[in-house]
Amino acid sequence: MPSTDALAPADAATLQKLLDGRWWAVRERARELAKDPRFAVEVGESTETQRARVFERLGALAQAGYSRLGFPTRYGGGNDVGGSITGFEMLAMGDLSLLVKAGVQWGLFGGALLHLGTERHHTRYLADVIDLDVLGCFAMTETGHGSDVASLRTTATFDPDTDEFVISTPDTPARKEYIGNAARDGSLAAVFAQLVTGGETQGVHAFVVPIRDDTGTPMPGVRIEDCGLKAGLNGVDNGRLYFDDVRVPRENLLNRYGDVAADGTYSTPIENKTKRFFTMLGTLVQGRISVAGGAGSATKVALTIAVRYGEQRRQFAGPDGSEIAVLDYLAHQRKLLPALAKSYALHFAQLDLVASLHETTPDLDEPIPAEPVEHPERRELEARAAGVKAIATWHATQTIQVCREACGGAGYLAENRLPGLKADTDVFTTFEGDNTVLLQLLAKELLTDYRDHFGELDWFGTARFVADQAVEAVVERVGGRRILQRLLDAAPGRGEEDDLLDRTWHLELFDWREKHLLDSVAKRLRRAAGADDPFAVFNAAQDHLLLAARAHIDSVLLQAFVDAVERCPAGAERALLDRVCDLFVLSTIEAERGWFAEHGRLTATRSKAVIAGVNALCESLRPHARTLVDAFGVPEAAIAAPIAASTGGPPPPA
Repeated sequence: MPSTDALAPADAATLQKLLDGRWWAVRERARELAKDPRFAVEVGESTETQRARVFERLGALAQAGYSRLGFPTRYGGGNDVGGSITGFEMLAMGDLSLLVKAGVQWGLFGGALLHLGTERHHTRYLADVIDLDVLGCFAMTETGHGSDVASLRTTATFDPDTDEFVISTPDTPARKEYIGNAARDGSLAAVFAQLVTGGETQGVHAFVVPIRDDTGTPMPGVRIEDCGLKAGLNGVDNGRLYFDDVRVPRENLLNRYGDVAADGTYSTPIENKTKRFFTMLGTLVQGRISVAGGAGSATKVALTIAVRYGEQRRQFAGPDGSEIAVLDYLAHQRKLLPALAKSYALHFAQLDLVASLHETTPDLDEPIPAEPVEHPERRELEARAAGVKAIATWHATQTIQVCREACGGAGYLAENRLPGLKADTDVFTTFEGDNTVLLQLLAKELLTDYRDHFGELDWFGTARFVADQAVEAVVERVGGRRILQRLLDAAPGRGEEDDLLDRTWHLELFDWREKHLLDSVAKRLRRAAGADDPFAVFNAAQDHLLLAARAHIDSVLLQAFVDAVERCPAGAERALLDRVCDLFVLSTIEAERGWFAEHGRLTATRSKAVIAGVNALCESLRPHARTLVDAFGVPEAAIAAPIAASTGGPPPPA
């Protein structure tokens, strides 16, 4: 078993400072705002009461200036994209319906106006959107098409005789579905539709379409339905929209990437339709990053509740006759602590995502360039955001369920927040991109990079690459695996247990797995090149592609964690973070030990040592569990669970 010496007590406040990161002031402001009684967590309300309360809270956010950070200063904004997403992330510790409602208003609708529109739209709408004088919807998803945005069937046909676009829903599958703000409060919608002019379809574009008048009555030609009761997030008024030849002025086209002249002539700075489409969607990447952060915040609340309860709840007498805290049981530690470790890894990856988005987003106060300029790191950011969003939201779903079970029957009571957190975050795996589709997007980007890299190799590099593949093929044969593992085990520092906590080995192992999966799926697809049925080729390799994407995100999380540990000054806090990183790594290897064994990287003995290592790490981190969740800085008002009432801090380490 690897050495896991007792750790000195760490300071939660010091850890929190590291976790809060660059936008710590935004987080502190959000914690103060959580104390406002208007934002108190409520349970058991009717749908209409929830909607009314969330609308009131949205107004309180606008009044407090919470909406301003992500917009240009000339319209009353703060020109701080990173701060805006950080603030959104913090909202997820409280009312998740408010989180989504705010995201629709200022992130999606406001973001569409900002990033897809031009100065005329900014001047007309942004100040009112920020101040909540105009409530908007983001009408992209259709009943028949969700992830496949390019195939949307709503049309916007230009009529040069009236200088208008005619917005049409051809049939029920083309209606706009699950649109936030549509059922009750929205007055405008950013409607995504196929732009048709001169008989030609130019692809999906966005249009500003009024859906209600000043009295709240649907506009002529607009039909609105309420989606009704949902599993969660019932404070959000999701609705369906139909457009029966609704006419809007030509100026209502959000024309950053495509425009139509009065005579119907279409123009664009990006001639390639596919590139134009993905450039438009890429400007909305902050939605995925925001959802990943929101999922992380909800997970932190659940873990805080479960760890606090685990320290207080006692069951069965120990040798001295006193009852034992359930968190002292290894099985309970195994439920919560590996999930806690992964939450730390995801948090650090989220900090990196937000910083990257902030740095690659053009200054909001600068004039819109005549020609689109893509930051060289933007494509990688979009792919990484897709993968982190998928893994973060799946982790939230799994971890909140584990926390609910860890709190027994008490965890099933609505007053203890866990059922609500579970219901409200469940759909996070679907909106802003279905997780499986997002991982496919990431895998495609990884393969594109792979192709670009391979294409640049000279004959020597190509020969070396092929030789490396041949060696791997030999290693994966049964005999080869045994020989290689024996050689590895006999090498200095490669004992069955001694190197399990070696960080270099961790990084190399995760990197090797990612590259191996990418290399092998690329070979599969290359062998099938020219096949008569491209779909069959892709479909047969889909599981392989998804596994390669997951492996890539594991590497991203580990690197983010390692970088965060290095940023932490030497001392008890750094030592604790380092130990948590060990648990993240070994629990990940443990979950995939079958794959590592199949590919010659773990013997049976080493695999057992990994299991023992996870056990030892859980035991060593048990005294610090409360410190680790306290460092998340979840406001007491947001925890709001009687079973998690604060007991004044963690017990001293054993």
